[in-house]
Amino acid sequence: MRSDFDTAILQIAGERGIPREAVLNSVQHALGAAYRKMTNTREEVDVDVEMNFASGSFRVFHKLNVVETVEDPDTEISLAEALAHSTSAQIGDVIRIERTPENFGRIAAQNVKQMVLQQIRDYERQSIYDQFRDREGEVINGIVQRADSRTVIVELGPAEAVMPVREQVPNERYRPGQRVKVLLKEVSRDQRGPQLVVSRATPDLIKRLFEMEVPEISSGAVEIMAIAREPGVRSKVAVAARQEKVDPVGSCVGMRGVRIQNIVNELYGEKIDVIEWSADSATFIANALSPAKPTSVQLSEGDGENRIATVIVPSDQMSLAIGKEGQNARLAAKLTSWRIDIKDPESLRGQDIDLFRRASESIAEAASEELMWQGRQPGLVRGGMISVRGKSIGPLDADLDGRQIDYEVNDGVVEVYYIRELRHRFDYATGEALSLDDYES
Repeated sequence: MRSDFDTAILQIAGERGIPREAVLNSVQHALGAAYRKMTNTREEVDVDVEMNFASGSFRVFHKLNVVETVEDPDTEISLAEALAHSTSAQIGDVIRIERTPENFGRIAAQNVKQMVLQQIRDYERQSIYDQFRDREGEVINGIVQRADSRTVIVELGPAEAVMPVREQVPNERYRPGQRVKVLLKEVSRDQRGPQLVVSRATPDLIKRLFEMEVPEISSGAVEIMAIAREPGVRSKVAVAARQEKVDPVGSCVGMRGVRIQNIVNELYGEKIDVIEWSADSATFIANALSPAKPTSVQLSEGDGENRIATVIVPSDQMSLAIGKEGQNARLAAKLTSWRIDIKDPESLRGQDIDLFRRASESIAEAASEELMWQGRQPGLVRGGMISVRGKSIGPLDADLDGRQIDYEVNDGVVEVYYIRELRHRFDYATGEALSLDDYES
């Protein structure tokens, strides 16, 4: 039959969700501290508190070293006195001598309550810190506990986390009881215990949601190369294939857009543009400005803000390229780390004759077909052929069938690359295969 003491220990352990042994250790530590205070015992004295669970009683023992000559009676005992307690005692042994004060249990009970509670609180804080310290960067399901104009408190199981204003999405409204996915951004501890900071505004949240939703990303077949985000409004995600025959954009979008829609729903309608990353900066910048389709991208190499990309788009696509309040251009600049200067051909008249001429020629060339941009473009080989501006070009080597290649049109010649190696050259107008020996790098 359990004593009232043992029952109380089990009840505390159950209510707090901590092991019974942790509660017992807290009680023993508190009883030892109460004994030292009650008897003015020094900290260096080895005190052991023994508890009897059946009766709920306590006994206090001193651990004393057996010596020939006693210099400190609080830590040492003579051999003669030690033999009175243990007939096998020898010099150098450590024996336990009971020193339980009268009415110790009643007096200690009045003093240890706050100490025990403090010990339990310290254990809970350490337990929470240990549970979450290795989970920084993870997406965790939480429940909004309360929200005000400055912070949102989110329950993460046994712990509460803070979502400050800077980590909130401006157009989201949080209400008590609302279930949300948050990214655990920071775990630290101070005198108040572990401090957990979560975020819904960080770009890392989008990255983790893609990893959870798209198996090709979690397996490494597709890699997220860059993310630019304006929380709650729009994001751009650049992806690249790391395995052959994998469509990186299609993998992220999913059949009928199911995968991307699940992520959009989790972000309460935030628009997400998935674009294909390219090692060629001009191609990458052109892709990043989607849905606009530039006709020309001219790069001015430099360091940092001195890297400027001058992008020419048709006049009727200027609004698409710039976006509402400059949003599309701003996100493209963040995504590519280039300053982007968007122009239409008319704005160049009288400023840069050469650039104006090249832009005009590009638009004239694309007048009867889909507007194209300079630089290498991705393509998929099907049946030994590729589609270039709506025209089938080929045949290509058999080992390229079903693979993704890059092609570039220069002076009416289609150049086909695979893993940066020039594999074929064709005359765009006639479709005739050209010799690689005539190519001058």
